[in-house]
Amino acid sequence: MAGTRERARAATTADILCIAREQMAALGAEGLSLRAIARELGMVSSAVYRYVASRDELLTALIIDSYDRLGAAAEVADRGVRRRADIRARWRAVANAIRDWAMTNPSEYALLFGTPVPGYAAPQDTIGPATRYTLVLVQLLADLDATGVVRDTPVPKALRADIARLRDVFGVPVHESTLVVGLSAWAALMGAINLELFGHLHNVVDRPGALFEAVVAQHGELLTGGTIGGRTASNPT
Repeated sequence: MAGTRERARAATTADILCIAREQMAALGAEGLSLRAIARELGMVSSAVYRYVASRDELLTALIIDSYDRLGAAAEVADRGVRRRADIRARWRAVANAIRDWAMTNPSEYALLFGTPVPGYAAPQDTIGPATRYTLVLVQLLADLDATGVVRDTPVPKALRADIARLRDVFGVPVHESTLVVGLSAWAALMGAINLELFGHLHNVVDRPGALFEAVVAQHGELLTGGTIGGRTASNPT
């Protein structure tokens, strides 16, 4: 009996999240309404609070679910590259998976990376899911370091404390210089997606996908030892 109740609760919770995603797509995160969700489910408004205590709790559940699905997309894309030593191919696969997820789920991407929802502060529960997709990228950096590539990329003084903290947070052995290059690639990747998704490339480029491909290719070269701005990574003999 307990198992039946748990399955029923899980199914109702999934329905609530599904309707909430539809609300976000139509009205944005600020338009979320537990009363409207209850009406859609055929419940009295008080009944939905047995599953989600507040709008903030619903937002948290949506954020965790979205980060988990984004992370899963990145993980699947990375695993799909059979040649594990081909860091550039893995970077390209993961980058395209993140963009594809964003374009398929624009309102959820906006919830994660767009304008913060007024009055909402994300709790600690969201931190683990939020790092899931970035851990895929950090593992790429660790695997790159394992090949013996040496960089002369300096660590900016203003970032040294952050770099040290991030190495502890991720718990993956990555050289400081490699992490600096990786952060630059991550910033360019997410920036390119944001510019495209939020309409900032209108009247700038006719094919946003082509610009994205150029950004990914350029930083793939930097990650794997190519040259950008005159700086070259070298492989020790």
